[in-house]
Amino acid sequence: MDPVTYKDHVPHEYFAELRGTTPVALRHDEGSVPYWAVMGYDACVRVNREWEEFSSHEKTVFLSDADEALLAQQQQMMINMDPPSHTQYRRLVNKAFTPRMVRDLEARLHVVTDELLNRVCEQGSADFVVDIAAELPLTVIAELMGVPFEDRHKMFDWSNKMIGSEDPEYVVNPIMTAIATMELFGYASELFSKKRTDPQEDLMSALVNVDADGESLDDLELALFFLLLSIAGNETTRNLIAGAMHAFFEFPEQWELLRADRSLMPGAVEEMLRFVTPVMCFRRTAMCDVSLEGAEIQQGDKVVFFHISANRDERIFENPDVFDIRRTPNPHIAFGGGGPHFCLGANLARMEIAVMFEHLLDRMPEIRQAGPAARLQSPFINGIKHLEVTFPAHQPVTL
Repeated sequence: MDPVTYKDHVPHEYFAELRGTTPVALRHDEGSVPYWAVMGYDACVRVNREWEEFSSHEKTVFLSDADEALLAQQQQMMINMDPPSHTQYRRLVNKAFTPRMVRDLEARLHVVTDELLNRVCEQGSADFVVDIAAELPLTVIAELMGVPFEDRHKMFDWSNKMIGSEDPEYVVNPIMTAIATMELFGYASELFSKKRTDPQEDLMSALVNVDADGESLDDLELALFFLLLSIAGNETTRNLIAGAMHAFFEFPEQWELLRADRSLMPGAVEEMLRFVTPVMCFRRTAMCDVSLEGAEIQQGDKVVFFHISANRDERIFENPDVFDIRRTPNPHIAFGGGGPHFCLGANLARMEIAVMFEHLLDRMPEIRQAGPAARLQSPFINGIKHLEVTFPAHQPVTL
């Protein structure tokens, strides 16, 4: 749970050791109540799916132990709900977050990607994270939610201060995190008012006016969903794209393989998701006494399951530390491994990743790493903050 542990690298060797010795280990890390660290693939899938045994709602999915005054509010966020409330909430959201809405974004994704590459292409160098990886998901989630283009970097700043709250580059005290949260909520409230009086073809316009069988979302629920999407639709895809580019630098033969055969792209996207796993872990609370991989978990115990360890479980994945875009089968759990909390934006994320790398292969096939990757200090998000790259300078494409 110490964010400094992740400053230079994810401790995959340590996770592998735990998988082999104590796959469900009771931990007493400083600053956290005792918790069970779940490392193996099968156990992680079970903890994620069996919501009656392992609750998201009881103490939320977040690693830190919430203040009781904030707990009730956090429990109203969809990610912190269990069925049947979660099922009801997700049904409402699904009425706006339709496959057609996602599919209609594809053409726009190509335009946005070319626009952002046009901004750096003549320079011959860039910070891959800030200038490239961050811009696509940030622009897409802003457009999806109906946030004006000129306001998209506000979302970037707010989410960095909330998710990167343990990294000194983004925040130095909890007050700044609280201020960022309040600013986001205030912005969301103003946005909802505009969408009610002047609805557009976007997700928040649909959600403020959604009504299914007499059910609708109140302002707090809408604000919490706005917060969730601002982070989930921005942080995760940005860090996946950055982490995947870094993986290609580590395994350059895989870049050349994909460059030569674009039919490998769907499998390559799945391997990027497995290898990077941008959300490293989530929390649950045991709702009953349960035996898991030989560990006797008691009702009320804190349970943290590590997707990032499960996605390198030697019993499931051959040579798990090798980045292999032809890997098959590839039953990774980067999106949660099924169950009620399977990622709502999984298809959109896959589409964004594929479009980004298609354009990079077309326009910057000779891209190279120009400096060490600066990693995010977080036990939750597997993130790269900065990654300097070089590439042959070229003219912008006509849009």
